[in-house]
Amino acid sequence: MRREPPRRPADYLPIAVPAAVLAVFFLVPFGIMVAVSFFRRVQGGFYEPDFVLANYARFLTPFFGRVLGFSMLLALLVAVLAVALALPFARRLARHSHRAQVVWLVGLLSVLSLSEVLIGFAWSTLLSKTAGITNVLVALGLMAEPMSLAPSFGAVLAGMVYQAFPYAALVLYPSLVRLDPSLEEAARTLGAPPLKAFLTVAVPALRGPIASTTILVFVFALGSYLIPQMLGRPQHWTLSVLVTDQAIYQSNMPFAAAMAVFMVLACLSLIALSGFLARRTGDRP
Repeated sequence: MRREPPRRPADYLPIAVPAAVLAVFFLVPFGIMVAVSFFRRVQGGFYEPDFVLANYARFLTPFFGRVLGFSMLLALLVAVLAVALALPFARRLARHSHRAQVVWLVGLLSVLSLSEVLIGFAWSTLLSKTAGITNVLVALGLMAEPMSLAPSFGAVLAGMVYQAFPYAALVLYPSLVRLDPSLEEAARTLGAPPLKAFLTVAVPALRGPIASTTILVFVFALGSYLIPQMLGRPQHWTLSVLVTDQAIYQSNMPFAAAMAVFMVLACLSLIALSGFLARRTGDRP
């Protein structure tokens, strides 16, 4: 079969509705947000139309630099840990029977159905002093008395990795299913241990999907909002939390819009890079 290019206006109808939805619910709000990011904040009021660069100039302040650096570092750490955990899990899942794969995939999808609020409350309970995991450690004699593990950076990291893990596993799973198992078997036949065969044969063959998955999880973690607030302290808040704080509590909508524009452009750039890597390695396993 050969793909024919559209010749009549009616041939564009299948994409007309998605294009209209994209324009109404993304392009128009994004255009308004870009315009507001150049407005001037009015003391004691809200903002007024203008064209000033002061909102973007605040990106160069030490405070914003610390928040941006922490958000980027946290998102990168979450992406690396989630992919590192999801890669062996998805590899093992690809070796199971079809029925077992279906069960595990349904389980991963059920985790995705949980809202960020439920995940945050579940982890806050698990890490609490009264009903948390430290009570189990005390009962086993591993701790003297229970203690609260949240709020802390470790709690934020654990909650975000838990939330991002199903995404990473589901994205890596198709590539691992298509990977020829005889590659690792050949390496093991030549004397390589199972772990070394996996790291030296399978991982290099999947470097494109691994890089794309890491970028996608990084973008997902960069927009995390509730978990850093529920499991962390103010110094652990991400850029998304700061946007809400500036827009609602500080009544500085222009600066909040400027930060949101920066985040959207950064995420779109990373998604474009992920798509480029996927196309470049499309002919590989």
